[in-house]
Amino acid sequence: MTRLTLRQMQYFQRLAELLHFGRAASACGVTQPALSAQISEMEAQLGFRLFERGGGTVRLTQEAQELRPRIERILAEVEDLEQVARRDRNALEDRFRLGVIPTVAPFLLPRLLPRLKLDFPALRLEIREAVTAALIEETNGGRLDGMIAAAPIDAPQLKCETLFDDPFYLAVPEADARRIAPPVTQESVALERLMLLEDGHCMRAQALAVCGMVKPVTMASFGATSLMTLLQLVAHGFGVTLIPEMARESAEMQHGVRVLPFRAPAPSRTICLAWRKTNPRGTDFSALSKTIKDLYQKNQ
Repeated sequence: MTRLTLRQMQYFQRLAELLHFGRAASACGVTQPALSAQISEMEAQLGFRLFERGGGTVRLTQEAQELRPRIERILAEVEDLEQVARRDRNALEDRFRLGVIPTVAPFLLPRLLPRLKLDFPALRLEIREAVTAALIEETNGGRLDGMIAAAPIDAPQLKCETLFDDPFYLAVPEADARRIAPPVTQESVALERLMLLEDGHCMRAQALAVCGMVKPVTMASFGATSLMTLLQLVAHGFGVTLIPEMARESAEMQHGVRVLPFRAPAPSRTICLAWRKTNPRGTDFSALSKTIKDLYQKNQ
């Protein structure tokens, strides 16, 4: 009978993440031969190879790719059980792995991190910045405790709590601002020059939804991965872009950029905190949610 151990699954998970035996062993706190032996035993028990080794590279086999989500779910459930045993601890006083999307992280974290350090000195926070799809996968798999992203978060295994609404503005070149009389309508011809983030960023779909009846003609020309890159393009006259309220201050500091409001009711996005429904760290999520809500309201 095949009997995999939690240790083997933990080693598998870390090796699948790092794809390097030495780094995976170091991350697990064991020697490389010890990790290799456990992986080999796991392969023998399963009856198939988990990793392709050769040419200085490590790759997951097809069987390992199919097995990985199941192992991650098992380890996540075990971690949730371990958290139950520590219910009597105070909020946010242990390791907490938080994912944040790129269009939120640069603007929220400079305000949030000092507050968390002050209010929760025992917190060991780890930040992972990635697009929504990656954060959902890692939260479901237990590699993250929670994530901050824009709604909708299409993941039935996750529980979501609304943090705040984040209205949109239009960033335009300074030289063009006089020709675009604010407030901007969602049918404005100025949106024909709308520049978008590359595929995978939720703000791309949100920006297209804002456009109304206007079809952007510039969107295929650029594959920007950050709002700050788009603002640089705006400053040099390449087009216009959508900016959320939380990024407004940064946008207004950019030379050559003017930020214009939309006509009411202004389009907006909703920022949420999400975590696995089975995760027992409700006190932590309540504390984090309250901190963010208070911080955001005080900075309006």
